[in-house]
Amino acid sequence: MGEFADKLAAKPLSYQRAYLGSLLPNHVKSGHLEKYYQRLTDFNFLMAKIQHPEFGVPALIDDFNLVDDSEAVTHPEYNPETAKALNLILRVLWMSADIWEQDKTQLAGQLLGRLLHFNIPAIQAMPEVAKQWKAEPWLRPLIPCLTPPGRGLLRTLEGHSNSVNAVAVTADGKRGISGSSDNTLKIWDLTTGKEEVTLKGHSHWVNAVAVTEDGKRAISGSWDNTLKVWDLTIGKEEFTLTGHSNSVYAVAVTADGKRAISASFDNTLKVWDLTTGKELFTLKGHSDFVKAVAVSADGKRAISGSSDTTIKVWDLTIGKEEFTLKDHSNSVYAVAVTADGKRAISGSADNTLKVWDLTTRKEEFTLKGHSNSVYAVSVTVDGKRAISGSSDNTIKVWDLTTRKEEFTLKGHSKWVNAVAVTPDGKRAISGSRDKTLKVWDLTTGNEQFTLKGHSYLVNAVAVTADGKQAISGSRDKTLKVWDLTTGKQEFTLKGHSYSVNAVAVTPDGKRAISGSRDKTLKVWDLTTRKEDFTLKGHSYSVNAVAVTPDGKRAISGSRDKTLKVWDLTTRKEEFTLKGHSDWVKAVAVTPDGKRAISASLDNTLKVWDLTIGKEEFTLEAHGQLVTAVAVTADGKWAISGSWDNTLKVWDLRTRNEEFTLKDHSDSVNIVAVTADGKRAISGSDDNTIKVWDLSSGNVIASFRGESSIACCAIAPDGVTIVAGDASGRVYFLRLEGITEYLEKGMV
Repeated sequence: MGEFADKLAAKPLSYQRAYLGSLLPNHVKSGHLEKYYQRLTDFNFLMAKIQHPEFGVPALIDDFNLVDDSEAVTHPEYNPETAKALNLILRVLWMSADIWEQDKTQLAGQLLGRLLHFNIPAIQAMPEVAKQWKAEPWLRPLIPCLTPPGRGLLRTLEGHSNSVNAVAVTADGKRGISGSSDNTLKIWDLTTGKEEVTLKGHSHWVNAVAVTEDGKRAISGSWDNTLKVWDLTIGKEEFTLTGHSNSVYAVAVTADGKRAISASFDNTLKVWDLTTGKELFTLKGHSDFVKAVAVSADGKRAISGSSDTTIKVWDLTIGKEEFTLKDHSNSVYAVAVTADGKRAISGSADNTLKVWDLTTRKEEFTLKGHSNSVYAVSVTVDGKRAISGSSDNTIKVWDLTTRKEEFTLKGHSKWVNAVAVTPDGKRAISGSRDKTLKVWDLTTGNEQFTLKGHSYLVNAVAVTADGKQAISGSRDKTLKVWDLTTGKQEFTLKGHSYSVNAVAVTPDGKRAISGSRDKTLKVWDLTTRKEDFTLKGHSYSVNAVAVTPDGKRAISGSRDKTLKVWDLTTRKEEFTLKGHSDWVKAVAVTPDGKRAISASLDNTLKVWDLTIGKEEFTLEAHGQLVTAVAVTADGKWAISGSWDNTLKVWDLRTRNEEFTLKDHSDSVNIVAVTADGKRAISGSDDNTIKVWDLSSGNVIASFRGESSIACCAIAPDGVTIVAGDASGRVYFLRLEGITEYLEKGMV
């Protein structure tokens, strides 16, 4: 557990309980508030408490909640600055509780990643102690790399096995209800972040969910053409509403809980009596799929959005269309209405939101900022803010008074399909194709922080041979060069017209070679900071690139199913390697430069002889797409990563699989190997970076980011790791405690 925790564990249980438990409230009530402050900013105390079987993270959160105790606030020893520090640590506990429940060793990494932003003595002292923690190997952030407490991601809710398509929140803000492509709904306790119950009954994807004002019922809509009414007090289905001839895509419920309005791919809306379970009437008028519906607070109007690009306003008292709003240039996916019923906000595949005046029946203004379709929109109860979710993987918060974007929330690795806001307007809950829900803090703190990285997905990263620089490539079309010692950006390389998918560095560290969706490779001079030349020949996106140890050749892999070998001296293509039946996603070169190993979406790896330009053999064992490959420095082993959530270690001499590495819970996107060949580093869609001991096949350290890890590289020192994720972050990490761990003979 750690030196301090081990010493504590050797004490009598009564001592442990006194130290970790009962003394804290006593410090507050008996006047020893300073001791209370000191204890809760002591990293060793935090680690011991979350690791102790009788306490854990919930008990630690209870300790921190005492900071707001009225007795503490009025106490003579009350220190506002220290109280602020404790509040920040408490918020980190909320943000990372789910991570620590799975892996206690990530306490230090999460604290450092989130608290290094703050220049508060009580905060800065704790990470300094955390840095010295050597009980087990762990990955230490070298720079602030995770969302800090104050605004942003609060927690991630995991449990669905497929895309989260819908989310609703109860009026008291305590529960969330989600609908998924796994055909289920889940009820979540938003205070603890725990799943309460799963609702099963739909035979196809759940597209929509609404909850009644009293929080006792949920209504869901599905691709099975039905709606189901659920009793949330007992977690059971009450009855099913049938009548639509195609998928139910959206649902809303009136404030009195007596009626539901559904929108369907049969181009209609239906109004249902939730008392009798009968259809009241059908609303016809849209000429294409109806994808969104909202209802006014007084229950008199419904507002719908459709693939016919229009919004229609319906009078629910007579079941007739009132008027149509036209100005979107593509499908309307989302619609919300303000509490006063005067405004509607729509989101569209034209990448915009529009705010409509329902009194004048005209558009007020357009909100622009998303780079892809807007799939979800919600509005705060006071009508001052709109929150939108998009297939650009982000959530944006808009000020409807100033008509400006306030800020963007990043963290989802795939499309944001749904978003809901708690009644107090302080939190948003989003659902995404990445199978998760995320809870966001919408409060605006005074301190603003910029996290290091790109403006979009980081696809690739490489490290120079001297370990001084890292080069990252992104979907934002740029490469960035970083000082690996400080984590500071040195300069940006621009020239590609599409996403940068791959990057490699020549052994002398003077050149970088990038591959792009624009079908080209570019060779960059890192000294002059300019493009040297462009290599053209692939007929589709370039996904991978590697350089031979002598720096004379580059090998690229492409979506056109081929690899190409390039002479970097003559700037010409030497030959093309053909054999894969699907995209080439990754490529590695053996240390002698004689072989290339490629990974493909055809579920195989191929080993190529670069001296004659021919395939040697194929490695088959992964059950799904192979997305990553690396080779050890002695050229004996190749390590591959796959969408089957595993890594496999291959003996290139016997052409056999040695063993499989299992610990990731989602697709493996990248793998790298240390120079001594003893450890592998992998990144996955489960948001983690893992360090593996290749002699035992065990995970020895793990770090949880906030989005899918798309790429990583290891410096020559074997302990400095650079990684990039789907939100654009670049992580600089150091493997700590490995020497002590090896000395104990634990690896």
